[in-house]
Amino acid sequence: MTDHERVNILLVDDQPAKLLAYEVILKELDENLLIAASGREALECLLKNEVAVVLVDVCMPELDGFELASMIREHPRFQKTAMIFISAIQVSDLDRLRGYEMGAVDYVPVPVIPEVLRAKVKVFAELYRKTRQLERLNEELEVRVRARTAELEHSNAKLIESEQRRSLAIAAGKMGSWDWDWASGDCMWDEGQFQIFGVDPRSFRVTPANVQPLIHPEDIDELRKALAQFAKGARSYEAEFRIRRPDGDMRWCFGTAAATIDGGGRVVRLSGVTVDITERKLAEQRQNLLAREVDHRAKNALALVQSIVRLTRGDSVSAYIQAVEGRISALARAHTILALSSWQGAELGRLIVEELAPYQSGGQIALAGLEVQLQPATAQTLALALHELVTNSAKYGALSSLSGRLSITWGMEAQDLLLEWKEWDGPAVQKPISRGFGTRSVIASIETQLGGRAEFDWRPEGLVCHLSVPLNAAVADSIATEYVPGDNEVTGRASVSADA
Repeated sequence: MTDHERVNILLVDDQPAKLLAYEVILKELDENLLIAASGREALECLLKNEVAVVLVDVCMPELDGFELASMIREHPRFQKTAMIFISAIQVSDLDRLRGYEMGAVDYVPVPVIPEVLRAKVKVFAELYRKTRQLERLNEELEVRVRARTAELEHSNAKLIESEQRRSLAIAAGKMGSWDWDWASGDCMWDEGQFQIFGVDPRSFRVTPANVQPLIHPEDIDELRKALAQFAKGARSYEAEFRIRRPDGDMRWCFGTAAATIDGGGRVVRLSGVTVDITERKLAEQRQNLLAREVDHRAKNALALVQSIVRLTRGDSVSAYIQAVEGRISALARAHTILALSSWQGAELGRLIVEELAPYQSGGQIALAGLEVQLQPATAQTLALALHELVTNSAKYGALSSLSGRLSITWGMEAQDLLLEWKEWDGPAVQKPISRGFGTRSVIASIETQLGGRAEFDWRPEGLVCHLSVPLNAAVADSIATEYVPGDNEVTGRASVSADA
């Protein structure tokens, strides 16, 4: 037996002869024998060593065996330490009971029979040794369990992290995955699949009967043909199809599927991925529409330019060129505003500001009105009409002098867009004998092209012009905000709220 396997046995007796006798008897056990001549020495020895068995005499001066046992048991380290009492006097059952209550595991009477004492100490020494070995094994097992648990937790954390990344990637890509047991018909969807189909995973049961109504009727036959191809030995399939969500929203999807085949060549399982490609489809449709729209608008713009060139009059070549350039510039400004809104429409306030931009200094101009979003065709036509009014005012009206003032207000009444152009404090005004080209252009634009009405009131203090355009022709959208000109725009207050 090696040293590290030996256990400590503490012999406690106030008589050296007895201690020597105990040593001789227990020497054959090949254990470490510790000697204490009093209870005090025994306690000091216990505090310094791990002891398997304490062999203690009941009758000792100062501190007898019962008192020593009580003190030993009060210490947390020694609550399970085996103690054998040796008594030279006849002990009663009451004394024995007291000893057992103090923690004794056995009694040995005097005279001591060596074989009996040796056998009893050996049993408790072996029990202590096996207990310590079991504790070490338990500790090693706990260490291994903790290490294995840590490995599993780490692996599980990595798996969860990987699944989260996959879920995020699927969610970001608007993707979903599914798995279908060909034999049993059991089908599994992940969260992305439920999101694409717009159904609640808590209440929607994934079965062919429940999924079929979500497939667009025009695409269901193609999917059935795909299943038939798998039954004939196909390994994979991909297609675009449409779904109708329970809320009525239609989505375009791209689906891929792959088959798992058993040893007999039969389909066992289908697995696949569904991608929501609605945005891509809408982008393709917008692109096609845009191409057609650009072609249409280009033709319309050329027609407008051709009309401007054909109808413009001038007293001289330079006057003609100036008039044509002015009108084409007005058209270009309207196109710029329309381009900023992707040709969805043009704000009336912005259109007016752009036409009046060259005359913004001096605080001569005031604007007020609801901001109206005009349809593209209406914006182009109204821009030309405003250009004619601005040009005439700059030549002959309020904008031709620093003292002149111009007020433009607009709003809606019933189904009409109303705009008032009012000048004052400029040169004296006389009603013209005949309508000039600018006036005729305004009337033609408003009345002929937009189906509205243009009225001119040539007052001595300045021109007052009222334009009326049918609402359904002029207004494209409604916004409830306040229109405020920018740093480079005509100053003035205009509230915004209109509808198309």
